[in-house]
Amino acid sequence: MRGTLFVVAAPSGAGKSSIVNAVLARDPQIRLSISFTSRAPRPGERHAQHYHFVPADEFQRMIDAGDFFEYARVHGDWKGTARQSVEPQLAAGHDVLLEIDWQGAAQVRAKVPDAISVFILPPSREALEQRMRHRGQDSEAVIAQRLAAAREEMSHYAEFDYVIVNEVFETAVDDMCAVFTASRLRRAQQQTRHGGLIAALLAPDA
Repeated sequence: MRGTLFVVAAPSGAGKSSIVNAVLARDPQIRLSISFTSRAPRPGERHAQHYHFVPADEFQRMIDAGDFFEYARVHGDWKGTARQSVEPQLAAGHDVLLEIDWQGAAQVRAKVPDAISVFILPPSREALEQRMRHRGQDSEAVIAQRLAAAREEMSHYAEFDYVIVNEVFETAVDDMCAVFTASRLRRAQQQTRHGGLIAALLAPDA
């Protein structure tokens, strides 16, 4: 049984990574695809754990070779999902989660129409700015750039299947877990998963 591809996107500072990490700790059936990026690591980030960090020229070589499932230029840097990070896991029956931006999500939907997508919104623009500053990782110029981009990013929420407002963190985590659980209970998935049971239940009496 082929796995389901999930896409999660949000503006910078909306809490996407924190929610995703909490969901991964709770749901062992989800596998996170580690993205490639051309930007430098931030404090505390590790290669092959948070991202695969590669030089811009190496990222371009991968683009030219068709190695990416999706890719986009975000805040001046490249980000992308390599095919080898996704297709083998889906084929093995594992659900795969892509933590990407709206541009990458659009590319994924074009290639995998049955992918399930979730967009995370902050409870207010003030909260978004406060979260960006609280990280203490970016300069004022970078924060201003990200705030300017956030409104454009959030305008694409309607392209997604589900929308979660991250006002109370634990509630947002519960909501995302509910999306994953509900997707596994869809009729097509259950017919494949429990085909023998359904056939036995519907068999005529001897």
